[in-house]
Amino acid sequence: MDKLKQLESFVSVATKGSLTAAANAEGVAPAIMGRRLDALEERLGVKLLMRTTRRITLTHEGSAFLEDCQRLLTDFANAEASVSAGGVKASGYLRITAPAGFGRRHVAPLVPQFRELHADVTISLNLSDRVMDIAGEGFDCAVRVGDMPDSSLVSVRLADNRRLCVATPKYLKQHGTPEKPQDLANFDCLVLSSDASQTRGWAFKMPADQGGEVMHFKPHGPMDCSDGQVLHEWCLAGYGIAWRSTWEVQADIKAGLLVPVLEDYASPANGIYAVFPQRKHLALRVRLWVDFLKHHYSQSEFWQAQL
Repeated sequence: MDKLKQLESFVSVATKGSLTAAANAEGVAPAIMGRRLDALEERLGVKLLMRTTRRITLTHEGSAFLEDCQRLLTDFANAEASVSAGGVKASGYLRITAPAGFGRRHVAPLVPQFRELHADVTISLNLSDRVMDIAGEGFDCAVRVGDMPDSSLVSVRLADNRRLCVATPKYLKQHGTPEKPQDLANFDCLVLSSDASQTRGWAFKMPADQGGEVMHFKPHGPMDCSDGQVLHEWCLAGYGIAWRSTWEVQADIKAGLLVPVLEDYASPANGIYAVFPQRKHLALRVRLWVDFLKHHYSQSEFWQAQL
């Protein structure tokens, strides 16, 4: 039995949550899909799916394997497209979305540059902090910052992102510098309001001699806001310490406008991703857009130049 077909069937069943739905999408009998999954599990020697008459759920091993399979199948499709496309030019309508703050700074400036390379592509950019239903709302690709919990989507990691505590040199000279996360209780912290995200607070990784665990600290301050850009501007104005992403403050740090503090406690990096629906063949314009983002985001100069 074809190993690739087994993987494709596993991904289809796992993402659709049903043997029947996956079989109907391929135009085969559910029993055939079942035999493929049985053969895959037997070959791997591990249970990937828990199947009952009412539903199908992924095992722990199945969840991890699904992510790898989605990436492999996407890479395989891209490899085929790069050969079969030959000299064909990208064309058509490319609809993309990104978070508002990140998109204004690190996506929107790249759209005209991409258009200069691919003049037959028409691009629509949507900037919103609402998490879009990419497939349901007709988007070809989304840029997302943070963890990727939705396994029904295919994601490509474009760059690392880390959150840092930062303040102006003037503020630190006047108020001192915190030496450990608990010291933040004695400083003016610029935090997102309770109706925004970060409900668990700011994350810090403790040193190995203190257990090495990630701890969350909920700071307080005289001012809060639901808009991260406003917090960034308040921080630049010297009103306190903020916990911001490297994509937002890296250029300010390089310019000496902001100084990172508590670097020994910096939380582990998460990712910046390009995300798109599971599809058998990824359109050339989408693949080129993802490659274009990855090329720019892989360069440290890109982030340091975005003032």
